[in-house]
Amino acid sequence: MKIAATLFAGALAIVTPAALAQDAPAPVTPAAQAAKAAPKLIVVISVDQFSADLFAEYRNHFTGGFRRLMTGAVFPSGYQSHAATETCPGHSTILTGMHPARTGIIANSWTDLKTARTDKVVYCAEDESVPGSTSLAYTVSDKHLLVPTLGERMKVANPATQTVSVAGKDRAAVMMGGHRVDELWWWDGKKFASYAGRATPQSVARVNAGVADRIAAGQQPLDEPDYCIPHNRAVAIGGGKTVGTGRFERAPGDTRNFRASPEFDGAVFSLAAALVQEKRLGKGAATDILSIGASATDYVGHSYGTEGNEMCLQLAALDETMADFFDKLDSLGIDYEVVLTADHGGHDLPERNRDHAAPDAARIDPAFTTKAVSDAVAAKLKLTGQVLFGDSGAGDVWIDPKLTPAQRAAVLKEALSAYRANPQVAAAFSRAEIEAAPAATGPAETWSLIERAKASFHPLRSGDIVVALKPRITPIADPTKGYVATHGSFWDYDRRVPILFWRKGMTGFEQPLAVETVDIAPTLAATIGFKLGAPQVDGRCLDLDPGVADTCR
Repeated sequence: MKIAATLFAGALAIVTPAALAQDAPAPVTPAAQAAKAAPKLIVVISVDQFSADLFAEYRNHFTGGFRRLMTGAVFPSGYQSHAATETCPGHSTILTGMHPARTGIIANSWTDLKTARTDKVVYCAEDESVPGSTSLAYTVSDKHLLVPTLGERMKVANPATQTVSVAGKDRAAVMMGGHRVDELWWWDGKKFASYAGRATPQSVARVNAGVADRIAAGQQPLDEPDYCIPHNRAVAIGGGKTVGTGRFERAPGDTRNFRASPEFDGAVFSLAAALVQEKRLGKGAATDILSIGASATDYVGHSYGTEGNEMCLQLAALDETMADFFDKLDSLGIDYEVVLTADHGGHDLPERNRDHAAPDAARIDPAFTTKAVSDAVAAKLKLTGQVLFGDSGAGDVWIDPKLTPAQRAAVLKEALSAYRANPQVAAAFSRAEIEAAPAATGPAETWSLIERAKASFHPLRSGDIVVALKPRITPIADPTKGYVATHGSFWDYDRRVPILFWRKGMTGFEQPLAVETVDIAPTLAATIGFKLGAPQVDGRCLDLDPGVADTCR
């Protein structure tokens, strides 16, 4: 197949000769590796929408990058423990070691009815104070992330540390990179971009040129591994449309389908490798940190679902792309450590789920919207105007702050009653109920729904009501108008993700018990002998190499 890998190799060739003048690779034996106090480069990879279910389904087919990581420390039941299983909250946990309740990133977007802007929706990675901005036409910013990342802490302690973050999505790059970065780049729909006023390194400019050529050339259908053939089956989604048989054929100039394809991850890893060389990451006196947000799996999952030919091909290509990336790091003689995880899981489209013995899988009732509930509540209470606000029928719901206290109390009571009576709703919690609930302390898979909601709750941003849909209810009413599948629920198919650590020479093992993504930052800190200090994190250090030493000592 080698489609994404071809793009990767081509982009590597465009780095300037000066950037390629690296130290000669030195052979590293397992014994020598074990004796080293700290790796010179930490590589953190987040595969957007890579559920633990997908990892379990395909792990026996991986032969490349995933296979290498599986020879290290494997935690197949990592948890994004919170309820708001979306891209921005999930990425905010990975390198802060804190739940969204503390990072402040409660969702991809939230409603702020008190903001001066006409558009009351706030995007998680924007600065809404920029004149003329909206939540869809915004200026990318880190202002809403309330806590430091591991890279920030390392850089404060030692300014020689280089922190680099690249991703297919701005919110992934920002939430993993944090507030103090040397380089931060994301795909803006046409090219890799960064904050205004930042200089563009030669490597970024040349990768952008290479990617532009790739998009202009189009793409022939990808070859299909034998194990993908059983997934190649058309599933009708209505309106004469089907999914499940795609092979990522793309017309010249088609940027939208480029994003939802293995080529996209190839571009992101190409940029990461080019910056490793130009910035000489892993070659200085301090440990550097590189974050990579591989976003294509999420776009594929939304566009085609998780169980079709498209996802099979996507993961096969990503496996190859990561293998080439690791080979490149090896060739540069860098002593590096890798952790791979995901910002959230995902769920297949209900039309295919029903074929797989899940008769309760369904789409949300198109009449079940925040506006519809608001209208019903207002009519019953004889109030005028909209009283409830929110993006959809689930998640956070805000009550109009202009109402009197008595009116707000009445709206809250009626809204909770309406939500709890809805046959597609599992639970609805008030702000007071969430704030009064104790924080969860046990294994993540045992958390109650309100404990999951509390881990996502921030008093200055969260709603007055939080609504949880029942399992396998997809909050997309009409799949013919855009995405066909999604995530964002309270349930483990969206919460459970793999966590894989690898370093050359480490003793491989697998731990099946539940861990959390908030455990990643303190674990990485321990491997480089870095004391996190204040603010304390929510996660705990995981012992990665019992065959050599106690990581967390």
